[in-house]
Amino acid sequence: MEIAVLGAGRVGTALAVLWSRAGHRIVAVAGGPETRERAATHLPGVPVLGPAEAAQDSEVVVIATPDAMIAEVCERIARAGSIHPGSSVAHVSGATGLDALDAATSIGATTFSIHPLQTIPSVEAGVDRIPGAGFAVTATSEEGEMLGDRLAEDAGGQPFRLADDMKALYHSAGVFASNYLVTITAIAQQIEAEAGVNDSGEYLATLQDATLENIRRVGAADALTGPAVRGDAATVERNLEALAERVPEAVPSYVALAELTAGIAARSGRLPAEGRQAVQEILTRWR
Repeated sequence: MEIAVLGAGRVGTALAVLWSRAGHRIVAVAGGPETRERAATHLPGVPVLGPAEAAQDSEVVVIATPDAMIAEVCERIARAGSIHPGSSVAHVSGATGLDALDAATSIGATTFSIHPLQTIPSVEAGVDRIPGAGFAVTATSEEGEMLGDRLAEDAGGQPFRLADDMKALYHSAGVFASNYLVTITAIAQQIEAEAGVNDSGEYLATLQDATLENIRRVGAADALTGPAVRGDAATVERNLEALAERVPEAVPSYVALAELTAGIAARSGRLPAEGRQAVQEILTRWR
C-alpha cells in the first residue's frame, strides 16, 4: 500500500519504518520543524511535504499528530481535496474517538484508528518495541477493521478490537500501567534518597523486574505482596509515620494505593476481613 504519515513524530516515524520494512511504500510524511531531520535519518528518500500534499497521492493517510490536532488536520486535507471516496484515513490515538475523522467520513473515506499499546520515547525504541505489542483497532466498518488489522500486523503488532466509546477508558489503563509506574518509581527513588540509599534506581528496577515477572506468571492479584496484603497494620503505620516526617507529600499516595491494594487482596480472598479492617483503621486516620 501507499501510505502517507501526517505528524511524523516518534510514533508516526517508527510505524512508517516498520511499514516500509513490511513492503509498503511511504509516499510522504508531514510534521513539525524536526520532521525533516527525522525523516532523513529514518526514512531516507521519503519527501517531507505539507499535510495536503503528503496525503494527495496515498491510499492510506495515517494521522499521527497530537490528539488535539487530529480533527484539524483531517479537515484541512478534506477541504484541500486530498482525500476522496475510496480513500482510507486513520489516526493512532488511544484516547480520541473516530469522530475526529468525521471530515473524511463525510466524503466517503474509510476511517479507523490503530493504537500501539506501548511506550515510545524515541523512534529507535518504537521500531524495537512496537513489534509484539498489542494494537487497539477501532472502526465502524468491516473494511476499516480489516485494514486496521493488516497495518497492525504489518508493524509486527497483535491487533484486538476496541469499541469507539471505550477508547478513553482503555487509554486510562495504559496511563496507570506505564505513566503512573514512572511517577511511583520517581517517588520511591526520592524516598530511598531520604533514607540514605543513594543511586537506588538499579535496585528498584531489579525489584520491579521481579514484580512484573510475577504478574506475567500468576496475575496481578496473586502477585501482590506487602503489608496491606498481609493485614500488617503496624507496618503500614510505621511507613506512614516515616513518610510524614521525611517525605510528607507522599503520604496521600501511600494511603490511596494501600486502600486499593487491600481491596484487591480482599476480593481475591488473600486478606481476611479482620486484617482489612485493621489496615483500614490506620489508613482512615491518615487521610
